[in-house]
Amino acid sequence: MIEVDAVRVVSGDVTLLDTISWRMDAGTALAVRGGNGSGKTTLLRVLAGMQTPSAGSARIAGAPISQRDRTYRRRVAAMIGLPPFAPDLTVLEHARLVAVTWFTADEAEVRARAVLGELGLHTLHERFPHELSSGQTQLFGLALVLVRPAEVLILDEPEQRLDPEHVDAVIAALRARRDAGTTLVVATHHPRLAELVADTTVRLERVA
Repeated sequence: MIEVDAVRVVSGDVTLLDTISWRMDAGTALAVRGGNGSGKTTLLRVLAGMQTPSAGSARIAGAPISQRDRTYRRRVAAMIGLPPFAPDLTVLEHARLVAVTWFTADEAEVRARAVLGELGLHTLHERFPHELSSGQTQLFGLALVLVRPAEVLILDEPEQRLDPEHVDAVIAALRARRDAGTTLVVATHHPRLAELVADTTVRLERVA
């Protein structure tokens, strides 16, 4: 499903991601580990079509990565940083708006409520983004990614700012999608998340 061939990312004289190659099959999960500055986010940005490699190539489902490609956009969902929020839409309205892009109105309603409940946000339907705590905001951002269909999920540290209970909810949600056949690439500092979600791990080293 994902092929990374000798990808390297350089900005000026700074190497953001040293040369890396790997492949993964559909329906498997990969944890990307490493310290700050090792290139985890840069690698995910390449896979999400947000960063062009300086060298090498990356492909998903055998095709070049391009956000302008409708097939790619339908196949891949990514959370790298928080998505933009509309200040005048509630939590449920946000989730419903994303879901209705992909499903009928009735299906979108059911899916929005289900994903919010899965992440423990069912009591926050009528809150606005500015009324959420930092941890709730993190879960809300993840919900907006999980509410749409995707063959590939690319997630950058989804456990950020979460207490242990909500990390467990994220782990359960990701395992459920992996077990249903979704391919996952997750950058994480959380050893338990990596252990329980990932089939394999890639460890990046910071470039001196």
